[in-house]
Amino acid sequence: MINGNRLNKHLDELATIGKSEDGGINRFSYTKEEKDGNELVKKYMEEAGLTVQYDAVGNLIGSKDGTEDLPTILLGSHIDTVPNGGKYDGSLGVLTAIEVIHSLKEKDKQPRHPIKVIAFKDEEGTRFGFGMIGSRAIAGTLTKDNLQITDGDGITIDRAIREYGLEKKSLHRAKLENIKLYLELHIEQGKILESKHAAVGNVTGIAGPLWLKFTLKGLAEHAGTTPMNQRQDALTGASLIIAEIEKIAKQSGSTVATVGKLAVKPNGVNVIPGEVEWTVDIRDIDEAKRDHVEKKIKQFAEKIADERKLIIEFEELQRVEPILCEESIQRVIKESICEELGEDAVSLPSGAGHDAMQFKNSFPVGMIFVRSKDGISHNPQEFSTEEDIEKAGNVLYKALVQLDED
Repeated sequence: MINGNRLNKHLDELATIGKSEDGGINRFSYTKEEKDGNELVKKYMEEAGLTVQYDAVGNLIGSKDGTEDLPTILLGSHIDTVPNGGKYDGSLGVLTAIEVIHSLKEKDKQPRHPIKVIAFKDEEGTRFGFGMIGSRAIAGTLTKDNLQITDGDGITIDRAIREYGLEKKSLHRAKLENIKLYLELHIEQGKILESKHAAVGNVTGIAGPLWLKFTLKGLAEHAGTTPMNQRQDALTGASLIIAEIEKIAKQSGSTVATVGKLAVKPNGVNVIPGEVEWTVDIRDIDEAKRDHVEKKIKQFAEKIADERKLIIEFEELQRVEPILCEESIQRVIKESICEELGEDAVSLPSGAGHDAMQFKNSFPVGMIFVRSKDGISHNPQEFSTEEDIEKAGNVLYKALVQLDED
């Protein structure tokens, strides 16, 4: 159905833009590397018969008319990367969507619904610490205040847009209306499909990240002169809480919880730690289960603090709602996987965030995952085979044709 050779050729060509000496890729938002990447993708879109434009924030949008006056189907992903990232994350979704449209053109198949293929602006958030700029704009949730967020050099998003060469346009013009659904293909970035020997998977939902900062305060004293039974050791208390975080998450069955950053004060060899700060990242596609895990973790932390005469403080850094993929879209994806692979579809949640999350309150979404070797992602070693990529592209093709007919 699709031209797998052409798709993989495009993937290799795009991977040369922003490539570092060790093979990683650096394409950050509103940079020359990202602009060059978008211009190459624009060329692919035009070859596929799409009419191409940039919107107010720099989303690259290729449009194809439908034969009927119906709501639009959106396809896409992103081409920006994390520092020293891989060549598949995001880019594969954009290029596969273009390839599907190119294949439809070559088969002289005209869709009933209008179709837009979008390379979303800055999904990763690498430059500004604020991701999904493009998909927020499409959903109509990007604000003028958001545009004042700065990068490490003090450059605002608004200034970066102007320096990128985009015309000054009102944000509301980027919002898309009358959308039937959004469908995204992406590498899994995990090991579930590989463990089940499946090339392609159906995504059930996208976990919403809840980020917390814990601060545990004790008393910094001399390590040699303070008896063990008289200490208010913040690090010992923190270690007990952190170990329990893992235990509580495991007991939930589906929630994941990660302590990713840790700071000890005063951090001296011969000083009892007086204060510890750490972050907790809690995720689940079931918001109630995620929030229950949060509650149990906080209750345990308060118990330890009380027993050890410590002071515990909590700060919420981010709370994002999870999103469930539309059942009717999942059904079509699973049928397409079964037809293409001759086997029942593997369904799995996404622990990583994606642009699709921004559309929870706007229109239905569906996602297709491609097997990732060893689950590696955000790394130059990120890899999916050409065979798996072609199979996934055919699944996207079949699913799009069916959803266009519904």
